[in-house]
Amino acid sequence: MCLIAFAWNIHPRWRLVLAGNRDEYHARPSAPLDRWNDMPVIAGRDLEAGGTWLGVSPLGRCGVVTNVRDPRLPQTGRSRGLLVTDWLAGKADAPAHARALCRDAARYRPFNLLTFDAQAAFYLGNRPEPRLQAVTPGVHGLSNADFNTPWPKTRQLMARLQAWLDEGAEDVAPLFAALADEQPALDHELPDTGVGRERERWLSPAFIRGREYGTRASTLVLIDRTGGGRIIERRFGPEGRPDGQSDMVW
Repeated sequence: MCLIAFAWNIHPRWRLVLAGNRDEYHARPSAPLDRWNDMPVIAGRDLEAGGTWLGVSPLGRCGVVTNVRDPRLPQTGRSRGLLVTDWLAGKADAPAHARALCRDAARYRPFNLLTFDAQAAFYLGNRPEPRLQAVTPGVHGLSNADFNTPWPKTRQLMARLQAWLDEGAEDVAPLFAALADEQPALDHELPDTGVGRERERWLSPAFIRGREYGTRASTLVLIDRTGGGRIIERRFGPEGRPDGQSDMVW
């Protein structure tokens, strides 16, 4: 995943409302959102490394990971996607998992990870050093920088999620519309992550359209206060071509 906004413990019905886009090379093989046969996970699957970018468990857990956009960082270590599956299939609660992972985080490729269970939520990262942070109730955002870094697309998605909450809406169409926004940021708002101004501009919208790289999936997660919920995934091919949708409840 490369863009996430979520509301934690502020909606009267939903403990967690999460909207996110996964940006990836189109050639990287992946399976659509589904229930996995080998572990208690509902997610799409990265067929190259075996993990996932975003998933839920039937017990009401959720996990989502992004990479860190910094060309100076070596992309070595254990796959980031395994962080999500290890969390979803594990037994430890969110605080215990966060403490244990923080001790082991340097073994993984550069990552940002969000974990949610029935009682708590945590952000964990490993660059420039391992760190963890408990998530407070409210609307938060994450892209390919530190938690709540105010990149333009992160701020905009958070604002549109907040507007959806304020309206008391049940229709999720406005959230998918927010994830589909292709408006680039103004040049003076662009971050400098070391990839050059032209690429920063191309990567700045919520939805990235490209022939070789771009938004592969837009996903919504809604988890209620009993642990039940719904996950919807819309998939895209090269140049943003629609490539199917999955909608699952548990």
